[in-house]
Amino acid sequence: MRIPGFAWQDGYAAFTVSASVLPDVMVYVREQEEHHRTRGFREELEMLLMKSGVSFDPKYLD
Repeated sequence: MRIPGFAWQDGYAAFTVSASVLPDVMVYVREQEEHHRTRGFREELEMLLMKSGVSFDPKYLD
């Protein structure tokens, strides 16, 4: 069965956080829609990768 407008993504990213920042993560998730009105997904992902010290090739982020 095909579902119109549904497709699996080509890739993914996963990050872990310490339990000590759980309240901050909950606020982020709750306000995520508003947050992404000013910062796109790619910009956010690049920032998280750089902040985490993860090397990446930008061509794989498209």
